[in-house]
Amino acid sequence: MIGTTLGPLMVRRTGTGAPAFLWHSLFVDSQTFDGVVEELGRHRELFLVDGPGHGDSPGPRRRYSLEDCATAAAQVLDALDVSAPVDWVGNAWGGHVGIVFAHMFPSRCRTLTTIGTPPYPLTRAERLQTVPLVYLYRVLGPALFSGAIVEALAGRGAAKTSPAAAAAVGDAFRRGDKHGKYWAMQSIMLHRPDLRPVLPLLQVPTLTLVGRDDSMNDPGKAERAARSVPDGRFARVTGAGHVAPLLVAPREVTQHVLDFWSDTRHRQAAA
Repeated sequence: MIGTTLGPLMVRRTGTGAPAFLWHSLFVDSQTFDGVVEELGRHRELFLVDGPGHGDSPGPRRRYSLEDCATAAAQVLDALDVSAPVDWVGNAWGGHVGIVFAHMFPSRCRTLTTIGTPPYPLTRAERLQTVPLVYLYRVLGPALFSGAIVEALAGRGAAKTSPAAAAAVGDAFRRGDKHGKYWAMQSIMLHRPDLRPVLPLLQVPTLTLVGRDDSMNDPGKAERAARSVPDGRFARVTGAGHVAPLLVAPREVTQHVLDFWSDTRHRQAAA
């Protein structure tokens, strides 16, 4: 457990090599990276964080920003004496934090990979639909909403087509601190800013991965956003929800990430 301005954050440390920092999606936790940890850990020392209110990290009882999350990540690295720039791998929420981290701390970020990370905020209609559900979650807890979260993050019909993925999302959603997760929903979902203006300012090589069938992340918008990064690249991967690629196609995701790291290293060496 590492103390930060967002409270103590649980961090797992594994693998060998240069540092890589992994931050998961809203509603789940760092265990959703388990399918990529072994192979990525052969090439990097991985730091896997449970975001505030998720997994074993309690989270604050107040609203906070993506800048606060990025600052907390820097505090984790400081506490663990990690001074070398990191390869950031973020899923949905983790990708949002990674964009802000790379912008705030460019010298601390070697590369940025986002997976299932729409850079635009909820529409007004989506927000009006979501606000009552967030408040109901605060009162009733996760049981009533597990099915909807599984459908959103693992894909429609995942309980039948990908039962292991559906179970992983459902279990992760039920874990964690209910009140901390409520404030994460308020902060990261309902009040998420539009990050598209930040993308052209990024100074780090950036890979955007989007699930081919992710209904909550329009592939055309996602590709246009990815191409707005000066050193940006874009690829579609198997999956029907923000988290699904990590659960149903971990080898595919891993290969994209490793190829990106290798290509970046070779280009930087040539320069």
